Amino acid sequence: MSAMSIVILDGVTANPGDLSWHAIEALGPCRVFERTAVGEVVSRAADAEILLTNKTPLSAQTLAALPKLKLISVLATGVNVVDLAAARARGITVCNVPAYSTAGVAQAVFALLLELTNRTGHHDRSVHGGNWSVCPDFCYWDGELVELDGLNLGIVGYGAIGAAVARVGRAFGMRILANRRQASGAIAEGGDFVDLDRLFAESDVVSLHCPLTPDTEALVNARRLAQMKPSAYLINTARGALVQEADLADALNAGRIAGAGLDVLSQEPPPPDHPLLTARNCVITPHIAWATRAARRRLISISAANIAAFLAGRPQHVVS
Repeated sequence: MSAMSIVILDGVTANPGDLSWHAIEALGPCRVFERTAVGEVVSRAADAEILLTNKTPLSAQTLAALPKLKLISVLATGVNVVDLAAARARGITVCNVPAYSTAGVAQAVFALLLELTNRTGHHDRSVHGGNWSVCPDFCYWDGELVELDGLNLGIVGYGAIGAAVARVGRAFGMRILANRRQASGAIAEGGDFVDLDRLFAESDVVSLHCPLTPDTEALVNARRLAQMKPSAYLINTARGALVQEADLADALNAGRIAGAGLDVLSQEPPPPDHPLLTARNCVITPHIAWATRAARRRLISISAANIAAFLAGRPQHVVS
């Protein structure tokens, strides 16, 4: 198959300038846009045969206006930005990039958790604010410091990322409880598959790693939060809509759980009055768990391989 016209709709998050698009540009004439508003997609991609998107949505209406389009390569693992049914109906292949950020997300889970349990950033700000300089003792701590050794780590969704998080948890001496569809009994690497009721009730840390589906939307709600120990922490590096955020804010503010570490919210960026922005003991990062330079380099490399495989008539990582 000959070279095809390539358009990248929102390249700035994957590559803000510290990486190269050369591997993709070598596959055909390529235009890269930093960001593309929904209303600009059709005009910018009118001649595209291959379209790359990260978070720019591609609706059925948009796809219908792009008759030349043959391949959508999503610059991410999640593909909810694409109307897959419409793509299938139009014969458009859709592929994604699985597993490129596994190590980085697992690292981010523990960055959030350690901030909640060791309060490193908080104490750093306290020291730079002068509190250590005027302290009558050689040390001080503001709030309880919590050891992870011996605690139960509950992992909801035991795919590649969930398994990576479990490995790190075991290194800290944590016991693993995990939940995934059609799984029960012992985990080969150590730990147990359990139902969600037991996981939420027994875990000292609950970390979410399941996809966002109609069944998992608002999975963490007032009922689930009420099952958790008041000393437990919730970590979410998956999708914001897995959590009923008003319920989580209420639970945090009432002290019904000890804290939350979130890299994702249901609306990104969040509105200034988002309830979790002012919730008690809630650490929030701006959807950066996937974004190490190494992970973004893999993302671009695998995306290039996806396009090359499609051009060779052997598409890979197909989700449509």
